[in-house]
Amino acid sequence: MGNQKVYIITGLSGSGKSTAIQAFEDACFYCVDNMPMELIPKFLDLPFRETPEIKGTAFVMDMRSKNFIQNYASGISAIEDLGISPQIIFLDSRVDTLLKRYSQTRRHHPVAHENSLMDSIKSEKKSMQSIKQVAHHIIDTSNYNVHQLKSVILNLIHDGKKVSSPMKLNVLSFGFKYGIPNEADLVMDLRFLANPYFVPELKNLDGESEAVKKFVMTNPETRNFLDKYYPLLDYLIPLYKRENKAYLTIAVGCTGGRHRSVAIARSIFEHLNKKGLTPGIIHRDIDRDVKEI
Repeated sequence: MGNQKVYIITGLSGSGKSTAIQAFEDACFYCVDNMPMELIPKFLDLPFRETPEIKGTAFVMDMRSKNFIQNYASGISAIEDLGISPQIIFLDSRVDTLLKRYSQTRRHHPVAHENSLMDSIKSEKKSMQSIKQVAHHIIDTSNYNVHQLKSVILNLIHDGKKVSSPMKLNVLSFGFKYGIPNEADLVMDLRFLANPYFVPELKNLDGESEAVKKFVMTNPETRNFLDKYYPLLDYLIPLYKRENKAYLTIAVGCTGGRHRSVAIARSIFEHLNKKGLTPGIIHRDIDRDVKEI
């Protein structure tokens, strides 16, 4: 049991604990929010700890539990008695930042009674000071957005190594006549290319056929376009990964989603595969009955 990685995420209300626990989930930790301190030793003895996919456990605990401050020291001692040394992450933030966040979310502060929000924040800061002093990691989130904080937490989990969450990459072909896909992040309109639909021997084929591929890909305008579009994708994709984006869908559309978009989507897919990015590919409208253009 002593080899278990156990993190306790605590700190001020509104400082970003929900974002922090999401980062731990992305890193394959078993996570529990608002966990009573006195239950952790029993929880850590459950069989799930032997599951190889689980890298460790992370608990968020704070003043939402009425006896959190009183039970904190004895709770940590009980965990250490199991041979486990938990890492304590304390999230802090400036008062003005917390005021702004609460005004935006319109949530009640967990220690609010009849006091003002300002008084509640100051009271919590004072009460949590003793826990902050013994934390292993203190992170001031005042100037972080959710993506930046998530990146900080992931780097902490991975011992300072710059590690980003895996990003699922998909290439999607579609027809504009059936609507732009809701999941699309990057949308490219290919209706400037010559349309195989108007070639009688190609009309009933689709963009996965060799004949349509040849028609689309040998067009000089297609080559000029891809010579510009590939470098754009090569530039953008690492930036999206850096921002810890979970999914990126590159959508290319033509009129019906059967000819041009299918052939170009396949070409983009092959380009990304050569880059080692292992994308998926979806032809949303390839089998739709195209009756008019």
